Amino acid sequence: MVSIVHSASTQGVDAFIVSVETHIESQMPGFVVVGMPDLAVRESRERVTAAIKNSGCPFPLRRIVANLAPADVRKEGSAFDLPLAVGILLATGELPPGDLDRTLLLGELALDGSLRPVHGVLPIALEARRRRFRRVLLPAVNAREAAMVQGLDVFPCASLREALRLLDGTQPAPKPYRVNFEEVFAQQQAKYPVDFSDVKGQENVKRALEVAAAGGHNIILIGPPGSGKTMLAKRLPTILPPLTFDEALETTKIHSIAGLLAPGSALVATRPFRSPHHTISDAALVGGGVGFARPGEISLSHNGVLFLDELPEFARNVLEVLRQPLEEGAVTIARSKSSVEYPANFMLVAAMNPCPCGNAGNPRHECLCSELQVQKYIGRISGPLLDRIDIHVECPQVKYQELASDRRGDSSDRVRVRVIAARARQQARFSGRSGMHSNAMMNHRDIAQYCRIDETSRELLRAASQALGFSARAYDRILKVGRTIADLAASDAIRAEHLSEAIQYRDLDRRI
Repeated sequence: MVSIVHSASTQGVDAFIVSVETHIESQMPGFVVVGMPDLAVRESRERVTAAIKNSGCPFPLRRIVANLAPADVRKEGSAFDLPLAVGILLATGELPPGDLDRTLLLGELALDGSLRPVHGVLPIALEARRRRFRRVLLPAVNAREAAMVQGLDVFPCASLREALRLLDGTQPAPKPYRVNFEEVFAQQQAKYPVDFSDVKGQENVKRALEVAAAGGHNIILIGPPGSGKTMLAKRLPTILPPLTFDEALETTKIHSIAGLLAPGSALVATRPFRSPHHTISDAALVGGGVGFARPGEISLSHNGVLFLDELPEFARNVLEVLRQPLEEGAVTIARSKSSVEYPANFMLVAAMNPCPCGNAGNPRHECLCSELQVQKYIGRISGPLLDRIDIHVECPQVKYQELASDRRGDSSDRVRVRVIAARARQQARFSGRSGMHSNAMMNHRDIAQYCRIDETSRELLRAASQALGFSARAYDRILKVGRTIADLAASDAIRAEHLSEAIQYRDLDRRI
């Protein structure tokens, strides 16, 4: 007899439906799983066998062949345990045929028959709704995540036995698990443990971060150890516009596939902040892995902030892989038999010391580095990557008077209001452009259209360019940052004072 039940797997940030076909015949006992399964799927034979026996159901002493269709796509993970067990019991007649055509089954089985959580539930639930499945049975821990997809009945199960009772129709079906997704989203949105007002002093750096947030610009902070670079960077997500629900779903899909959602979590509703160590490999930053390409740090920071502390300490090849994602907002991971694209639309925040010893420009400590050493240190960052960072700002040592003062600056809420207002002007400006929502995304043609300046401003920019030797890309970046500063000032025109501030945010151009 042949039975067919439905499950799903993920590929990149999307999911695809898998039909689990089970055939049982009277031959030498055995259990074979075909259809390009990975090691975790092949090992499911032992888990499924023990779970069926320990759930009080007879396991057939016959030859079992399970096929995961489509057979030409690799399948990974332990989510096929539950559909395999149900398929076997359905093929042997232990489970009566029911309404399984529109039912999706997911879950890893423990040896005692209990269900354990799996990864990638949100993209699977979205695909199930798109393919018009009516209900999904899955581990109870994953129910909250799946219930964020409206129009799909979610039935959490604690064990194989509970799933069988729900499927055999002998008992009235319980009500589907429901959550108020709007309420959950609102509760988790903009909940940050830190605030901009925590930072004493550094008003010029706060202003630069506000400009960066308003225009979606990448930024690098240059200052001695202990000047608050990391503290400031961690607070950047708190002044960014709140995630929209669609952005939250997109971000959650990536974290769900990577297995980074906390048990019982439903959504990633705040801007991600990722801060990898400088010893990270290029594969861990971009994404990859043996067999299946997992999202890396740049994709995990999608719709949020990627913070690279001690930027010159990162390996050169690691930094170079950032260039494509910074320009295109996505990263493609190619393997011999497949190619996966992950979104990577993030703000890059980098931090570095002004010199190898970190004391250059510090009035309290003498710098022992020669000019050659300083140039070599800064030269570890390639020019093309540096040109992709719009704002370079100095982060000096905070004076004692500022540290001891009770004066607190603007809170994150107040700064965020100004940032949202500036972003609203940009959205109105780019309303006819698909996928373009901030000044940082403008290309050369857009700059010519939206960043027109008068003769006074043009002369100022010409003099600065001749004095500092700006590249063509740096010239465009200054105009884009000037456009953002004008938006923060609610000005339709880019004035000389806006460009003057933008020119100041090219600190490394003056040092190289």
